[in-house]
Amino acid sequence: MSNYKSKKFIIESKLISNKISNFLLKALVVGFGSIGKRHANNLLKFSNMKIIICTSKKHSTYFKKKFKIVNSLTKGIEERPDFAIITNVTNAHVDTAIKLAEARIDLFIEKPLSNSLNRCKYLEDIVKKKKIVTMIGCNFRFDQSIKTIKKIVKQKRLGKIISIHVENGSYLPDWHPYEDYRKGYSAKSDLGGGVVFTNIHEIDYLYWIFGNVSEVFSVVGKFSHLEMDVEDLAEIIMKFKDKTIASIHLDHYQRPIFRQCKIVGTNGTMIWDFRKSKLDVFNVREQRWKTIVRGKHIDLNLTYQKEIAHFIQCVKSRKKTINPLSEGIKTLKIVLSIMKSSKTKRMVSV
Repeated sequence: MSNYKSKKFIIESKLISNKISNFLLKALVVGFGSIGKRHANNLLKFSNMKIIICTSKKHSTYFKKKFKIVNSLTKGIEERPDFAIITNVTNAHVDTAIKLAEARIDLFIEKPLSNSLNRCKYLEDIVKKKKIVTMIGCNFRFDQSIKTIKKIVKQKRLGKIISIHVENGSYLPDWHPYEDYRKGYSAKSDLGGGVVFTNIHEIDYLYWIFGNVSEVFSVVGKFSHLEMDVEDLAEIIMKFKDKTIASIHLDHYQRPIFRQCKIVGTNGTMIWDFRKSKLDVFNVREQRWKTIVRGKHIDLNLTYQKEIAHFIQCVKSRKKTINPLSEGIKTLKIVLSIMKSSKTKRMVSV
């Protein structure tokens, strides 16, 4: 980490922590894989936070010194946390959330909400009845470029949006080089893996920016040499309610990583390049490109910090989050429609 990045990280962390520094909070993190560790370590930035980890796996003395560790959800609930962060495998998210919601514990559920709609309505009913604050963890809603794209689209600075092209390709074994990718949830269908569920970020931020999706068509499958029983490639066409068309390419085999979003309107074009931390806009009338956002480096962890700070503020103020359970269910319905379209080889209404 560069000195610049280190200083920015520390400064931003303190600013976020100060927003909730007047409150003493207890957090329960359920699941302690890579994303669970990320959230737990980010919670350490808040001086007023007691953190309990719920995991059946054995961990080193290093983690035991930093966190209280329990080996069952029942014991975690007995700690009476103010909120829980659910980061276990995808297919266990909803059942875990139901048990926590029944105990009146506010919920942060890491994306995706689930790999099916089973018991989602039941969870939603409990959340409404007990007035639980919920949030689905889609950290790209806190990325400066994505937020700026949403603002530009809302202000109609590109005119009428006609088409969108999104691509997110990366090599799954490179995600966590210290782990065997074949054993991770992303590579296993029974755990809710696959490129569409795992890379749901693109679908989520497009829905967040452009609104409801009316129809989808897709080709989804396993095409590469990777040893996994889930899809590693998805080609998706999404039609929004306002007739805008988006094409989305997702894969788990591409090297080097490639992640971009291109939006074309009647008055201009906008391109977000994730690797360059850059957002450019072309103005048709002026016939020139202008850089709107330019970062010196990729700092994904800052987006995770910002989303958890937002959630905690909403917990304390009892306000609706930027991405509550109801939104997560809508995004999940889009994904399930994509999977259905590929299976039936037909356009599917969402």
